[in-house]
Amino acid sequence: MTKSIAQAALRAVILAGFVAGGTRLALAHHSYSAFDMTSSKVVTGTVKKMDWSNPHSWIWLDVANDQGVVETWGIEGMSPNYLARRGWTRTTLKPGDKLSVTLHPLRDGAKGGSFMSAKRPDGSSVGIGAITEP
Repeated sequence: MTKSIAQAALRAVILAGFVAGGTRLALAHHSYSAFDMTSSKVVTGTVKKMDWSNPHSWIWLDVANDQGVVETWGIEGMSPNYLARRGWTRTTLKPGDKLSVTLHPLRDGAKGGSFMSAKRPDGSSVGIGAITEP
């Protein structure tokens, strides 16, 4: 009887370790630690590509730097499911669209950030809350 209790206890400890480890990975996945959430930056450019994919959408924006050299910025967005429930479709942003994107920049200074909102040249807004008209 003692041996079976010890085996059950060991299984419980191992299972708890897997559950705790999985929870930690899930929390790390949803971390915003790579982004400076206390600041925002606006970049203006042309949509190169929109990845409508899980777990996060991505906007690839071609932005001219101060010297006029075009650099591609990677801007992480919410999941397609989240965006679709707010009126987005996979064609809301298309290659060639001009945008001014407000984002939380990457802490390491790389060309990218976390999407906050965007404005089109006609003044209409595209955000994670909803799409609005000018």
